[in-house]
Amino acid sequence: MPESVAPERFVKKTTSIAQLFAKRVHDTPDREAFRFPVGEDWRSMTWRQSGERVKAIAAGLLALGLQREDRVGLLSNTRLEWLLIDLGILSAGGATTTVYPSSTAEECAYILHDSETSYAFAEDSKQIDKLREHKAEMPDLEKVILLDGSPDKKDGDWVLTLAELEAKGAEVLAKDARAIDDVIDGIKEDHLATLIYTSGTTGKPKGVRLLHSCWAYVADAIDQTRLWSDSDVQYLWLPMSHSFGKVCMAGHIASGSVTAIDGRIPKLVDNLAIVRPTLMAAVPRIFEKVYNRIIEKSKQGSPIKQKIFAWAISVGKEGSKLRQQGKEPSGLLALKLKLADRLVFDKIKQTFGGRVRYFISGSAPLSGEIAEFFHACGVLILEGYGLTETSAASFVNRSNKYSFGSVGMPMPGTECKLAPEDGEILIKSPGVMQGYHNLPEATAETLTKDGWLRTGDIGEVDPQGFLRITDRKKDLIKTSGGKYIAPQHIEGKLKANCPYLSQVIIHGDKRNFVTALVTLDEEALMKWARDKGLTKSYVELVKGPEVKELLKPYFDEVNKSLAKYETVKQFSILPADLTVEEGELTPSLKVKRKVVEKKYAPLLDKMYEGSIAAE
Repeated sequence: MPESVAPERFVKKTTSIAQLFAKRVHDTPDREAFRFPVGEDWRSMTWRQSGERVKAIAAGLLALGLQREDRVGLLSNTRLEWLLIDLGILSAGGATTTVYPSSTAEECAYILHDSETSYAFAEDSKQIDKLREHKAEMPDLEKVILLDGSPDKKDGDWVLTLAELEAKGAEVLAKDARAIDDVIDGIKEDHLATLIYTSGTTGKPKGVRLLHSCWAYVADAIDQTRLWSDSDVQYLWLPMSHSFGKVCMAGHIASGSVTAIDGRIPKLVDNLAIVRPTLMAAVPRIFEKVYNRIIEKSKQGSPIKQKIFAWAISVGKEGSKLRQQGKEPSGLLALKLKLADRLVFDKIKQTFGGRVRYFISGSAPLSGEIAEFFHACGVLILEGYGLTETSAASFVNRSNKYSFGSVGMPMPGTECKLAPEDGEILIKSPGVMQGYHNLPEATAETLTKDGWLRTGDIGEVDPQGFLRITDRKKDLIKTSGGKYIAPQHIEGKLKANCPYLSQVIIHGDKRNFVTALVTLDEEALMKWARDKGLTKSYVELVKGPEVKELLKPYFDEVNKSLAKYETVKQFSILPADLTVEEGELTPSLKVKRKVVEKKYAPLLDKMYEGSIAAE
């Protein structure tokens, strides 16, 4: 099996995203750039119009006194203004400090202080309140710009509105129309562009220093692989404070396509029907939820409908196998697929708006079984891989070359090798960070002297050159019997096989057998309960024996496919799903494994009471 992947030749064209955006505005000024909601309606903005607003924001920052590489914080949900402000910061020569709007006041203060942020954009009074609470701890923070609402008089001139900032910018541009053009021309590749603080599953976040060359590389690599085309309509809802969202922004600008942007998660399903995207990036949890609903709905149909669904999926999987080999179904199979599409698959595709060419999945592992199921239904999900430290875009499956369960092949210009001692994935590319902000020791631990980044992920490369992530280096479990177990592998299998599961945390480090903590999809569970005539509340249900009996066959089935020492001997159902607000998930919906295990330690210990002999 290969221990490295040769890089695809990379053609460098871009110096900075600011330069790329200015070129896009110049080349296609009257083409549609954005769609965005205003109340219940959607409106459009051309590249020319977006360019004018970006320049006004950039010039407004110069009027405030922004200097080259000064940090500017951005605390807002995903919306049109997020992208315009980020581009304005970059075009003014500044560097964006991204902050999740869900961050606590203490977390905001830590990030803005550690990054030495000079100015900050805040979405609303709620975000302003958080900053005001810790103002004394952020001595470098000179001004705050408010997106929605009016400043509180008690803040004096510390807070101004976005409209006021843009008015200041208009004055600057009236005196010197080339003020921003000249700044953009002066941006160098090694200037700081972004500070993204890794949400992390443990400990304080670290500021990842990403240069203009990093995002320029991402844009050029996406353009070279033709992931986006100029005719695409992207639906962007991902948190822009996360590097995955920034990748989508780079792909959009490089291609000159359309991006419909709205970060309101409750609106996601409704928006898909309105926007009808051809391209969308998402995290696996979205696909897991849709998959569970499809499976559950199929079980509620009449016996005939259930048989038709099962037949269609079987036919779809035959077609999927051929397409994975680069062949197109023909003859009788092609006719069967057309019928399956009309009877079953078309309804599933309409869930996503009916026009999706493919999805891009990232941020966490996607179950190969779920990817294969959707492909059988005619929905292609291309899984990718990267870290904040590599500007996110390092590997991705291609629309004409993919392998489910893998994260694809390297982006052009990305080198990959596996550490001989433990299989850790090492990456070298123009997208790799400069280092961690003010943390030389942590930087030295992560970056080798010759420029390789230690990812902390364990992987393997198959004979075709596809990379497969087997687990996080720090998440590997070693039982008291000395057996190593990859929890994500088991967790993925369980979530793919059981439509009622929301989250699974496999446990067993230094224990003599494996257990699991699980949370349930409330909507699916309550539907099951109603069908069974159970009138209990959700909290009552998860405490009762009926749900344990419901889940047990799914665990038994998955256990058959595992080595004896990997099998889940016991599981406990948690009283509520994991949330970002409770600190159990990162903002990108990754489970904070150690936090959850600590919180539910008594429940875990109870499952091991009276246990004997290790497996």
